[in-house]
Amino acid sequence: MSERVIPLVDQRLSALTALLPAHPIAASGLLSDGLGRPLHDLRISVTDRCNFRCNYCMPKEVFDKDYRYLPHGDLLNFEEITRLAKIFVAHGVRKIRLTGGEPLLRKNLEILVELLATIQTPDGTPLDLTLTTNGSLLARKAKSLKDAGLNRVTVSLDGLDDAVFRAMNDVDFPVSDVLEGIAAAKDAGLGLDANGQLTGLKVNMVVKRRTNFDQILPMARHFRGSGITLRFIEYMDVGATNGWRMDDVLPSADVIQHLQQEFPLVALDPSAPGETAQRWGYANASGQFDPSLGEIGVISSVTQAFCRDCNRARLSTEGKLYLCLFASRGYDLRTLLRQSQTNDAELASAIGHIWQQRDDRYSELRASQPSNATPASRRVEMSYIGG
Repeated sequence: MSERVIPLVDQRLSALTALLPAHPIAASGLLSDGLGRPLHDLRISVTDRCNFRCNYCMPKEVFDKDYRYLPHGDLLNFEEITRLAKIFVAHGVRKIRLTGGEPLLRKNLEILVELLATIQTPDGTPLDLTLTTNGSLLARKAKSLKDAGLNRVTVSLDGLDDAVFRAMNDVDFPVSDVLEGIAAAKDAGLGLDANGQLTGLKVNMVVKRRTNFDQILPMARHFRGSGITLRFIEYMDVGATNGWRMDDVLPSADVIQHLQQEFPLVALDPSAPGETAQRWGYANASGQFDPSLGEIGVISSVTQAFCRDCNRARLSTEGKLYLCLFASRGYDLRTLLRQSQTNDAELASAIGHIWQQRDDRYSELRASQPSNATPASRRVEMSYIGG
């Protein structure tokens, strides 16, 4: 049995300086990085805390009772988050996802949702405002989040078998409470499109080969025909605390093959440019996609790199801008933000300069290396900047 690597250096304390470029960069909505990729999605972590201890994200051996979370004064407040969000939208962001840790642990999160929901794109289009949660607090929060202006929600759920689920979250949390949260989100209208159709309520399942493979078909049976999209995610090599091994990765192609033993599936077109999930629809007796049966998705973050279309930036809970999920360091925006003399145009210029220099493509480079290669630098933890 391999030993888990425990980090000795806290990556949260390391940051790159966000500089004001010599030539100002105005927010025109047409910002592209060094590889021609636009800035379209922003993921905002609102807390580094979580009430689960999933071994692929926040293993109990590291995130124990002595683990030091960021002090409250270090976190961006809701007004600071909103100010930055408006600047990112001016640069081209059209979707904002709130994440964590577990975002519903952030006190009064509905206030932030209400603030963000007032932001419109330069052409007057409302933002696509969504949230990812482990579902543990969703039953009590779903209606207030919807009332505040949240559009959609994605729930992480790694199995329906209660014993498997309790083992994976490692805090003995029952699966029934998460299912109750999903039902509450559906009842509250989270995920309804303009036509009243349920298209934006999703469930994410991280698949580990020897842990929850037997939950793939039960999960598909449960959500098929419900209007809820189930997505299977390859176990990723994020951070340094989860003891990731390639042997634990079940390729998405194998997931699809396993599903097709019971359910005929047809490939669907991507729903948007830069979409990370490959879509598959359940087929009817004629072999055609049947919308009433719904669809599933697979996110092949290990076996099929999608770097060339990546249009996502990540803002950590204390204001560091990360350009890749697998980055080692982020750019410190909080220092600029809290300097009284820094105006919005200067913040926009600093963010534009950072994005224009972006050339990250970790997953593509990883695919060209031996499977046992050691990363050149230790990456930031997923629990800190969100998935």
